[in-house]
Amino acid sequence: MSLDTIRLSQPAKDQLIKLKRVTGIKNWNVLCRWSLALSLQDPSPPLVKEIVSDSNVEMTWRTFAGQYSDVYLALLKQRCMSDGQLPTDERLGKLLNIHLHRGIGYLAGRRNLVSVDDLTRLCIG
Repeated sequence: MSLDTIRLSQPAKDQLIKLKRVTGIKNWNVLCRWSLALSLQDPSPPLVKEIVSDSNVEMTWRTFAGQYSDVYLALLKQRCMSDGQLPTDERLGKLLNIHLHRGIGYLAGRRNLVSVDDLTRLCIG
């Protein structure tokens, strides 16, 4: 697994559809960025280690990270090193996938998330 192409599981796709409806955010990549940031701020290791990427949702790293690709890459490398791992391409791709899915689950599980303002408060505060 590498950072070149990001593929989501069917449950993550379903959760993103709900989040798009609730927040009004129209693009997968924007919600995925928020999801990654939310998961990375949680110091505990994600419980799920393997993700089945069985949906038709996929995006390139460039689409996912946009103009902030260096920032997202640095965040992933920092988390990898904090977890005691070497930040190899393979490891970074797996780490992105795991944290992205955990973050999507975190967002989708919030009953009080009904607007972009709620999303901002959740991730910043």
